Amino acid sequence: MRYLDIKTRIQKNYPDLPRNQRKIADFFIENFDKIPFQSVQDISRVTDASVASVVRFAQRIGFTGFSEMREKIANELQDHLEGQAIFPLRENLDDDTLTSVANIDIKNINETLGQLERGNFNRAVDLINKAGRVYTAGLGVSFLMSQILAYQLNQVGIHAHAFRQGSASFPEQVLFLNNHDVLIALSFPPYSPETIDMARYAREEDIPVIAITNRQASPITFQATVSLVVKSENMLFTNSFAAISVLINALSTECALRNKPRAEAMLHNLNRLAESTLQNRS
Repeated sequence: MRYLDIKTRIQKNYPDLPRNQRKIADFFIENFDKIPFQSVQDISRVTDASVASVVRFAQRIGFTGFSEMREKIANELQDHLEGQAIFPLRENLDDDTLTSVANIDIKNINETLGQLERGNFNRAVDLINKAGRVYTAGLGVSFLMSQILAYQLNQVGIHAHAFRQGSASFPEQVLFLNNHDVLIALSFPPYSPETIDMARYAREEDIPVIAITNRQASPITFQATVSLVVKSENMLFTNSFAAISVLINALSTECALRNKPRAEAMLHNLNRLAESTLQNRS
């Protein structure tokens, strides 16, 4: 069992886990890089669960016990975390808000680059490129980012539309989709119930759902076909969108690279439209 398979197995079992084991599952998913250095007693103490519960959790995931699970994670962890930070993190320079905010966003981008599962990224791009139509949705900051994502996908020739709150709720708008379409749902704290309900309904209708969220165990991941996890920590009570922007740009760029004729045709048409508009105004 590979490192990523362990995560996937935990996520699949999550809805059926007892409440005390869900807390253990959350700890595992959020702290995989720390598991090889934790004893069963350490995890018991941090999660307020008994040692027996930690062992039963490991057995439920498919291991003989905690020791085997920890060993498997340790064996695979090195390859998974071999990526190093690309942007330098500025420290101990100016004690001002601008530097502090920049440091947090750089950290968000670095951690996203190091932890985002490339297999999930490639699968998401495949789903988008093969879709008849792409719909994006989210509330709060997620709504703004969903609009940007739809715009960028349109720019590379992909028929994309951002859901808006209005006379129809998100789940009601899903009624107009079919299983040749793709729904991209952005969900960040405080995790809008309407967005999660929308993803659940889409999944029940066999419509592929790509979730963009901040945690492996966030509520929407259990309704998603594929999940892309990005860091969104912020000094304020809102979510930072620096790493989200990087991911959105990367998705659009990769879609264009994998279908250059479509992207080039769209660029040609956009230029022709712009020239025509200028001529009509002159």
